[in-house]
Amino acid sequence: MWKFIVRRLLITFPQVVLLSIIIFVMAQFMPGDALTGQVDPNVPPEIKEQIRERLGLNDPWHIQYANWIGGAVQGDFGDSFRFKMPVSDLIEQRMVNTFWLSVVTLIFTYIIAVPLGITSGRYNDTWLDQTITGYTYLGFATPLFIFALVMLWVFGYQFGWFPTSGSVAPGLSPGSFEYVLSKLRHLLLPALSMALIATVSTVQYLRSEIVDTKQKDFVVTARAKGASESRVYNRHILRNSLLPIAAFFGWEITSLISGTVFIEQIFGYPGMGQLFLDSILQRDYSVVTALVLLFGIASILGALLSDIILSIVDPRIRIK
Repeated sequence: MWKFIVRRLLITFPQVVLLSIIIFVMAQFMPGDALTGQVDPNVPPEIKEQIRERLGLNDPWHIQYANWIGGAVQGDFGDSFRFKMPVSDLIEQRMVNTFWLSVVTLIFTYIIAVPLGITSGRYNDTWLDQTITGYTYLGFATPLFIFALVMLWVFGYQFGWFPTSGSVAPGLSPGSFEYVLSKLRHLLLPALSMALIATVSTVQYLRSEIVDTKQKDFVVTARAKGASESRVYNRHILRNSLLPIAAFFGWEITSLISGTVFIEQIFGYPGMGQLFLDSILQRDYSVVTALVLLFGIASILGALLSDIILSIVDPRIRIK
């Protein structure tokens, strides 16, 4: 077990290094550089060149990369010319909102997906299973941003049940009950919109696992020994079918990264996803590279977490 974890960690480290190199090299092809927007356009070109030389922007790319990654390891990603503040402080402010949005989305995802998957798998080939399967097919075919826009229009603007933008109502004191309640109300609609689409893969996977497990030899043997159907289902089918779902947890984290980018922009939710899109449009070089690196690392760690969880529930995949 520990050998498997150590080997996966050893694989993860070069993946992160390669990711950082790719991000930095691609950023070099972006219009402008880290100096863009930080100096007055009327400053003479020779002055700009002196500043660029002083900041090391004229150095070879590998030297610039070493300086950039060295600062990133220490939490220094430079300054945002748009917000006039350190990128690390800016990301820290937005990360809290994205974290809670992701947590609530994961909770909704499993609350919805597990019961639907169990029901669909247990009563497969019935009208109930066909209804749930139809929902998953519809979810697969519906783009997240379209679904989110519909949810916003219906429940935000037409019914007025939820706020349509922001993360908290203005004028509330942080830490108060009204403040926490407002934060929750602003979270519910974007989290539910993302969860209803994210559930479909988990529902289909769980259904397939249950249907496949019902045909295993140990299930047939249990029935032949006279075990009740409820005992066969709860002790043998459901237990073995739910274990691989634990491995989906890490992959759900990686899928949330792409989902929050669209959801936060549509709902005007001030998180890392909205910051990412705004920074691209404003060509805020330092913020974009920092966020892409963090998103990439989160995806790699999510895959690592899935492999570790799967190795725990299914020892057959461990590397000897």
